[in-house]
Amino acid sequence: MKVNKRSIAAFGAIAAVSSLVLVGCSSSSTSTEEETEEPAMSGEITVWVDADRAGVLEDAAADFTDQTGVEVNLVQKEFGEIRDQFVQQVPTGEGPDIAVGAHDWLGVLATNGVVAPVELGDKAADFEQVAIDAWAYDGQTYAVPYAIENIALIRNTDLAPEAASDYDDMIAMGEAAGTEYSFLVGLDPEAADPYHLYPFQTSFGAPVFGNNADGSYNADDLQIGNDGGDAFAEWLGEQGAAGILNTNITGDLALENFTSGKAPFYLTGPWNVPAIEEAGINFSVDAIPSAGGQDAQPFAGVQGFFLSSESDNRLAANEFLVNYIGSEEVQTALYEVGGRAPALTAAMDTAFANDPVVAGFGEVGANAVPMPSIPEMGSVWQYWGVTEAAIINGGEPVELWDKMAADVQTAIE
Repeated sequence: MKVNKRSIAAFGAIAAVSSLVLVGCSSSSTSTEEETEEPAMSGEITVWVDADRAGVLEDAAADFTDQTGVEVNLVQKEFGEIRDQFVQQVPTGEGPDIAVGAHDWLGVLATNGVVAPVELGDKAADFEQVAIDAWAYDGQTYAVPYAIENIALIRNTDLAPEAASDYDDMIAMGEAAGTEYSFLVGLDPEAADPYHLYPFQTSFGAPVFGNNADGSYNADDLQIGNDGGDAFAEWLGEQGAAGILNTNITGDLALENFTSGKAPFYLTGPWNVPAIEEAGINFSVDAIPSAGGQDAQPFAGVQGFFLSSESDNRLAANEFLVNYIGSEEVQTALYEVGGRAPALTAAMDTAFANDPVVAGFGEVGANAVPMPSIPEMGSVWQYWGVTEAAIINGGEPVELWDKMAADVQTAIE
């Protein structure tokens, strides 16, 4: 795979590295010009990457070395261990220049001072806005995003030939199909699953946080306990009493039942598509139906590559991030190995044209909102899921929901 490298000099301008100094004299004197070339990049950069993406980066790294002379040292790490090791090692000078990760790590990374903004310049407009928003913190962008992930409604087209218009229509269609379940979503007996239930919550007008003028989340504007939140809580109780939402149906059981043809509708993400395809289910990827009358907006998870605040070769690292990992060739290759919608719009368009499943998830993702990465989100997770489970299992909805909102507010303060 060859990456078409953009001008390093152009990048240098973005990074405020001067490449030309002009020394002028008066018109009565002899003019002289002294041209100082931008120092060539040299040395090496280290990139932490997981096994799934290492092969793609090997090709990009080879191209980068050929064209710049900078060696790229790829170090494979378990994805789930990268954040904590990065936070621990960067302050000691032992961490990498670049690492791969999920956008919801950003609050922890930024508050620990271990990440530096990435200079995307005009290239920021080439990415999907939700991907840029997800990696924004205090008005700056902290990664080159490469993949967007969200849930959607999977419909067994043999059992439900048409898409549902809203949640009630979906349940009616499910009952008419005569299957054991009208609708499936995997939950946890103790903590439900706020991630999967969030689009229904937003359809009642109850986001977790309000937004600042720039679109970022405002931790001082907790919205989860508003009137829409109380309405959502009552709806949760009704769905639990009806047996539609069942905390005993775990993620594994939901997948097993759907692939066995026991339900026409299944709320899940692209990670379960291979099992559905292997089971021979004819399916479509649909928008998530609204339960509360407003848009059902799922969370978007955005993966990207971010820059260490202690990088000794930040110019080269930023160049590799923006013009190699951010290239259409690399973004497309990362999509091909990961199956997630690319964050770069040109690569996304190509993926949508060639893969209706990715296109389906992508269309739903266009209405998604970034999962909050601000540190205060930890206080929400602490109470959110256990409250949902308690309501689904028969607890008093509004009382439990309002107590949760109060507990979250206290924890944030």
